[in-house]
Amino acid sequence: MPLTGMALKRQKINDRNRTRRRPLRSEAKTRVRGAREAIAAGDRAEAERRLKATIKHLDRAASRGAIHRRNAARRKSRLHKAFNAAFGD
Repeated sequence: MPLTGMALKRQKINDRNRTRRRPLRSEAKTRVRGAREAIAAGDRAEAERRLKATIKHLDRAASRGAIHRRNAARRKSRLHKAFNAAFGD
């Protein structure tokens, strides 16, 4: 339990930020999973569409502080690598 007024305020702000950022993190995970499934299925057009949407969402989540920008970059890199391995680009 916070002892000072500022500690109580920080706790409220952290709770508010966490509840605002959680859906962004969850959606990012869901989109990455969907992109990986599309790549594994071998449908290039669908995989390309999902990859583009996933990258856009990862950038948005990183810019809003839901995930770290390097975490987003790492996930995008791994998705591109999987896409290129599957479709030979």
